[in-house]
Amino acid sequence: MIRRGEDSMTLKTRVEALVAEFKANGRIVIVGASLAGLRAAEALRNEGFTGRLTIIGDETCEPYDRPPLSKGVLLGRVPADHTTLPRLRTTDADWKLGVAATGLDRVTKRLLLDNGEKVPYDRLLIATGTRARPWPNPAEAALDGVFTIRTRDDAARLRERLAAGPKRVLVIGGGFIGSEVASVCRELDLPVTLAERGEAPLVGALGGVIGQIAADMQREAGVDLRCGVGVTSLDGDGNGRLRRASLTDGTTLDVDVVVAALGSIRNVEWLEGAGLAAGRWGVGCDAGCRAFDINGVVTDSIFVAGDIARAPHVLYEYQFLSMEHWDNAVLGAAVAAHNMVSLEPDRYPHLILPAFWSGQFGVNIKSVGVPPFADEIVFTQGSVKERRFAAAYGYGGRIVAAVTFNQGKWLEYYAAQIERSGPFPPPPPGWDKPEDMTPMPAEFKDPSSATAMPEVVLTGHDPSERRAEYRPRRR
Repeated sequence: MIRRGEDSMTLKTRVEALVAEFKANGRIVIVGASLAGLRAAEALRNEGFTGRLTIIGDETCEPYDRPPLSKGVLLGRVPADHTTLPRLRTTDADWKLGVAATGLDRVTKRLLLDNGEKVPYDRLLIATGTRARPWPNPAEAALDGVFTIRTRDDAARLRERLAAGPKRVLVIGGGFIGSEVASVCRELDLPVTLAERGEAPLVGALGGVIGQIAADMQREAGVDLRCGVGVTSLDGDGNGRLRRASLTDGTTLDVDVVVAALGSIRNVEWLEGAGLAAGRWGVGCDAGCRAFDINGVVTDSIFVAGDIARAPHVLYEYQFLSMEHWDNAVLGAAVAAHNMVSLEPDRYPHLILPAFWSGQFGVNIKSVGVPPFADEIVFTQGSVKERRFAAAYGYGGRIVAAVTFNQGKWLEYYAAQIERSGPFPPPPPGWDKPEDMTPMPAEFKDPSSATAMPEVVLTGHDPSERRAEYRPRRR
């Protein structure tokens, strides 16, 4: 006769044997050889996975760090090819660089590559990230002097052109990348115009109140800032070199460098027909990084990490968040790696509190939480005039985000308040209180309005449509 305790031990032993077998002989493929992909590979080895590990990336170089590209590299302080990410441990992986994924067969569990190869997997991690949104007119985008900035090669080419001393640079888009490029230009003493279709720079990420402060900073630094203005066309000379830009206000600018900072596009096209909840906001997944299929049913062999992941967050009414942040890639990769080699009772969630920073015009801007979720803002510390302050964002009587200008030391305090769903306005932590602590509208626009997209995007509650079906795209 087998007793219940013996039955339980037998089941536990079987489960442990299954996990040990997979860790020793399983096949894991990571698509995306950037920050999330590399850290996931290292985390898998730390978790005891000794099976076959394959990493696929469409760039030919090893994984590199992207934040320096729009800052130190453009200033000439760091060569673009010196941004390679450090290896924290050996991965013993089969690296397939310079080859892109073109399709996914979930039935046979094979990944299709553009060189015709089919790579089998037992677990798959999707970490294909984003690419820069190009200038929409292909002929104009091909002009010599029109740039985007996302890759190491992008930054190297733009750095070379800035170092040559262009007569005027036009930055199209006033998000963080566009604003950082404008800041670099002024630091290099280059004339620069920034055209932003919204009411102010950074308005999509931080709202209109902070956006107006950012606008003042730019103008004080000598940026020719044009808000509420777009670019209608770019014109070249007879040799294909950029010469002129026409704006929506009827003016023209003689420019020899244009940087299109129009946000990013998530790399999901290769998943067309795979039956996953993939779209313009990324790939839907649960808090444990497991991908949803097109009907919103969680898969158990496909995981998502990094910029392309789109998951619900408990602090924000379980709305799905897409986060293009460095720490989201690192921590999400660690959670995905752990869960890929664990069964359900031992899995844990990726519940990061979003945070990011930006250096521009001599100011260090840091934020925590999800500012676009808020409808109110209040200054809690410091002085706006001195560009040294902290502000908290609120929604429904609780704090949901905070931003600091040259006051980053206080961000941990606000993060703790957000994690506890603390009250809004929050009690100020220090003695340096501003004169006016009255909450005011945060002035976030509708996400569909013509302005730069925020770094953290709220994408609704549902991973896909009910009873969804796949319909091939017309060619």
